[in-house]
Amino acid sequence: MPELFGDSSELFGSDKHRLNRRVYTVSEITQDIKLILENTFSEVWVEGEVSNVRSSSAGHCYFSLKDGQALLPAVLFNRAASQVQFKIEDGLKVVCFGNIEVYPPHGKYQLIVEKIEPKGIGSLQLALEQLKAKLEKEGLFSPEHKRPIPYLPSRIGIVTSLSGAAIKDMLKVLDGRFRDINIIICPVRVQGEGAGQEIAQAIRDFNIFNKSLRAQERIEVLIVGRGGGSIEDLWAFNEEVVARAIYHSEIPVISAVGHERDWTIADLVADLRAATPSVAAELVVPKKEDLRARVLELLSDATRATAQLIQDAKDILDDLTHRLYLSIDNITSRKEETLKNFLKNLVLLSPQNRIQQYIEKLAIFEQGMHLRIGHIVELRQSQYQSLVERLASLNPLAILSRGYSVTFRIKDNSLVKDPTILKIGEGLRTRCYKGEIKSTVTEVKGDGRDKI
Repeated sequence: MPELFGDSSELFGSDKHRLNRRVYTVSEITQDIKLILENTFSEVWVEGEVSNVRSSSAGHCYFSLKDGQALLPAVLFNRAASQVQFKIEDGLKVVCFGNIEVYPPHGKYQLIVEKIEPKGIGSLQLALEQLKAKLEKEGLFSPEHKRPIPYLPSRIGIVTSLSGAAIKDMLKVLDGRFRDINIIICPVRVQGEGAGQEIAQAIRDFNIFNKSLRAQERIEVLIVGRGGGSIEDLWAFNEEVVARAIYHSEIPVISAVGHERDWTIADLVADLRAATPSVAAELVVPKKEDLRARVLELLSDATRATAQLIQDAKDILDDLTHRLYLSIDNITSRKEETLKNFLKNLVLLSPQNRIQQYIEKLAIFEQGMHLRIGHIVELRQSQYQSLVERLASLNPLAILSRGYSVTFRIKDNSLVKDPTILKIGEGLRTRCYKGEIKSTVTEVKGDGRDKI
């Protein structure tokens, strides 16, 4: 270590010694201090609170570390700054690793930071919380923005890795539930540097591709995800570029990242979050057996509703017919009464010309009466025809014309909803749009229990 001030006797000794004292230049003293500080504090960890953060156009980050008694200037050059996952901001408690450096032109020393970590929380976790707060403030997690997932989509897009277990799990579930679905896969890396950019670009590419297709050919839902892992493994789905790609996607997005306990930014932005990739496949496609049961249930409901409508229509028709007859009888009775009065007046007013006038008026009146009765009859017939057409539109046979059929047990003519109640050899009657089919049960399958 250099002797900065020489022998103390040179400072406080006699006059003859003063002639031999060492006088340093500013550069020399600064250089000695630089050597002492930089050699002594070449690798140090420093804890403090960040203040006075500012950035340069070159990407360097300047700030100060402080505690209750002192302040230490620090700089994070662009190479090291680019590796920091979280945002450095005033008030943040951090631990920095680096070395002390003296800058002679200003006569100042500072900490050259090589690594910086938030105190008490991991850097990735802090970055996650910071981004989450930012995006939530912008409204990217708002429920009002989320769109419903289509029921039984005919085309599904998947953004994931081809080498992971996630794609195999999803395809297995989709194939087992409903094979008549078109699946388009855009393979991407799901972890490592650049993975977030690939995932975001895949989502954008699907949306661009969709715009080039006709409406009936478009992808109806996207599944974006991967299997479980550590926060580092899942980090691509916590990147802002992925969150914004999901938010701006015109195709509804299901996020399926990790296991049930794992939550990412992508989960919060997506229209629907699935606990695992397999669950995502289950959410987007119902079982074919469930659909068949639902169709039969709807058919039964439609049959009951149609029968009720027919009965209601009959009641209305009977009521209208009754009221029509009453109206005709009332009109006829009144006209007969009028006619009697005319005849009575004719007897009272005997002149022949008056009789002829009344006869002519009576003929006109009768003609009008017949026209009115005919109009009423036509009106009631029109109402009746409308009801008949409405009943025809609700006829179960109209549903059968689209290719469906209904099966009944011959022994009691009951509708077959659950095949497991049938017995081998039992007779069945299947009603189609044109005609019927009679068959005998040779095998029964349902609920995992088979009869042969």
